[in-house]
Amino acid sequence: MSDEKKTSATKSDRDEQGERHELGDRDERGERDAPVRFDTKIAVLLRDDLETWQRLNVTAFLVSGLGTASPEVVGEPYEDADGTPYLPMFRQPVLVFEGGKETVTAAHERAVRRGLSTAVFTADLFGTGHDRANRAAVAAVGRERLDLVGIAVHGARNSVDKVLKGARMHR
Repeated sequence: MSDEKKTSATKSDRDEQGERHELGDRDERGERDAPVRFDTKIAVLLRDDLETWQRLNVTAFLVSGLGTASPEVVGEPYEDADGTPYLPMFRQPVLVFEGGKETVTAAHERAVRRGLSTAVFTADLFGTGHDRANRAAVAAVGRERLDLVGIAVHGARNSVDKVLKGARMHR
């Protein structure tokens, strides 16, 4: 860990897509870092008819795949002031959107067409209990007939923005 420990952000701002941009963290000396603007975006799009527990479950499962497909999105391990180690997390914000079934289906088609790293969660996965059954449920259905309840995408900011056309920030 660096000698200069960061404190939490003092201020942030959100752009028109809802992405948070740090206006500057402060180091131990109170000096402000430059704002961070990422070239890529991580986004989750959930169907708007899901129960709260389903939204949380789907989001957790979807983002779990992105770090393995794109290891550069994962930051460094954390450590508290007592030296207790913690797992690394994404190095950038994860934006969560929602939309109707048609919006999710259209976004999935655009993500696949653009070749973005994409994770899917189908309605069938609510009835399975482990990874092998999850993969079998997805493999049993053609791409055009997947009953998608959520997708996660990672890619260039402008590509992800185009994929998410018609979606709104999750409430």
